[in-house]
This record gives sequence, structure tokens and C-alpha cells, in this order.
Amino acid sequence: MAKSYENAGVNLEAGYEVVSRIKKHVASTRRPGWMSGIGSFGGMFDLASLGYKEPVLVSGTDGVGTKLKIAFAMDKHDTVGIDAVAMCVNDVLAQGAEPLVFLDYVAVGHNVPEKIEAIVAGVAEGCRQAGCALVGGETAEMPGMYEGGEYDIAGFTVGVVEKSKLIDGSKVKVGDVLVGIASTGVHSNGFSLVRKIVADAGLEFTQEIPEFGGKRLGDVLLTPTKIYVKQVLDVIRNCDVHGVAHITGGGFDENIPRILHEGQGIEIREGSWEILPVFRMLEKWGGVPHREMFNIFNMGIGMVLALDESEAQTAIDILASHGEKATIIGKITSSSEVSII
Repeated sequence: MAKSYENAGVNLEAGYEVVSRIKKHVASTRRPGWMSGIGSFGGMFDLASLGYKEPVLVSGTDGVGTKLKIAFAMDKHDTVGIDAVAMCVNDVLAQGAEPLVFLDYVAVGHNVPEKIEAIVAGVAEGCRQAGCALVGGETAEMPGMYEGGEYDIAGFTVGVVEKSKLIDGSKVKVGDVLVGIASTGVHSNGFSLVRKIVADAGLEFTQEIPEFGGKRLGDVLLTPTKIYVKQVLDVIRNCDVHGVAHITGGGFDENIPRILHEGQGIEIREGSWEILPVFRMLEKWGGVPHREMFNIFNMGIGMVLALDESEAQTAIDILASHGEKATIIGKITSSSEVSII
């Protein structure tokens, strides 16, 4: 027992308990190529076992942002780990890559093993949904840095794609259609505005909202970010996907143009998909201009695929077989503008 360190606010014994608690969650994410569990200084993966001829590694890192403030308010910590995984794996998926490994970093002011286990259990669930292995991570106890049981979580993933199958937007052309895949809610972006809207409207996260079927506001906002990996990879295997856009911070205006060439634009047809009630209510409570909502939130579309119109229905059918709601929401134009009609 390191008494001097404990007197400074760091409980090594609690750290050892965390490792013991999370081992089963880490083990549940095993996949082909997995080589190491908890305890090594570095996570290992056998890339040669996958049989790629010209493998390209695609990496991504991200966090959950101020959505964590709602988890603190609700004292609910088993979903933010899914968010951390989703924000990383959906990004590498946009290049056509299959996520292979994931590492997490959790920083806390005070180590509460039960809370850390809940967070990591969420990370493991996200990894299972994405089909990637949780090969390592770090829990840092830093007294004085985080107040009142608060923490931060970030993640890092590495995926792989055959060089000839890399999706980089080079094939995107005028006339391609945009297939939008439904989101589960706000996902993990825009929460600084969400929290301001809730505070300014005098609402509480624990409040039950009739428009949400009587669910508590905080529970609706904590709905985990959708992980699109397995279903979109299935589309990529069966269709010639020209571009993939993950709809994160900046909404439609910032993310879809990332797959375009100079001189290209997009035309989005509002009404071709369901705008979820949470966005309608945020717009109403915050008095946010309707058009501006599309430049902040995903508005019910979490991932967009650009492909030739002749393949759109095949892609939609494949996504439907995975239980996903998908529809044609627009097209690529030569206008150099983002137009929402």
C-alpha cells in the first residue's frame, strides 16, 4: 500500500480493482488478429492474419465532449463508452476501413471502480458493435483536475482497407445520389448548445418530456451514437460507394462537402427522412433558426453514402437487412453550394 500516494489523493488499490473488474469486458471484444489482453505496455494485433495484399491503415481519435456533463447529471455512465468508440470507428469507416483495434483513455479526479467499470463496459459494447478488439487503454487518477466525480474519456482506433478499395471521394461525380442512414439522436456533437438550450428554457435533465413519450430528457440525450460499421461495410462489399460522410460537428454543411471536388455541391431534400423529435424540440426551445439546425446537428441522419443512382436501392436494401432506416436524401450538383430544399 502506497500510503504517501494515497494521502495525495491517488488510490492504487482502487486502480488494481478497476483492472480486475474490466478484464471480462476487454476479453469480450476478441476478434481474429487479437494478440494481447490487459497488462501489456502496448496493445498488439497480427495484421498478417487478415490476408490483405496492400493494407492501408486508417487511424482516428476523438472524445465525447460535453455530452459527459449530462452523464454526470444523470449519474449514468454505461453509454458514454459506446459514444467514444462510435466517434472514432465511424470516422475510419468513412475511408472504407474496417476498424481492427481500439484503445481508451479515461481520466478521473477520484477512482471509483464501479463507475470506471461501467464506462469501460460501454467501450467494450461499442467495440463489439464495431467488430474491433479493445487491446489496451489507460485510466489516470488526477486529483484536483476533475471536480465532483467528473471524468473525461477519449479513444483511438486503427482500421485497415485494401489500397484498391480505399474510399477517398475521388469517384464522387455530379449526379451521384446521397443515401442517408438514420441516426439515433443527437449522437455526440452540439452538446454545448444543447446544454445552453436546456438551461435557458428552465428544463432539468431528469424531467420527463411528453414529446419524448414521457422519457426523461437526459435519457433521450444520452442515447448512444449509432455505430455504422458492419452494415456500411456490407454495402461497400456489394456496391461501388464513391464517398462516405460521417455527420458530426458542423452537420450537413461541414461534413458532406468533405467528400466533394472543387465545383461540386449538394442538394438535400428535407422531408425525405424523419427529423427526430429531439431536434424539433431543441429548435423550439432554443429558438434556433431552422436552416441553422442543419449546420449544427445531424437532424436524424448520421451517415451519408454517395453512389451512382443505379446502385442506391441495392444499398438501401442491404441497410434494411441490418435493421437500418435509409433513404435517398439528395444528390451531388455542380452548384458549389449546400442547398437544403
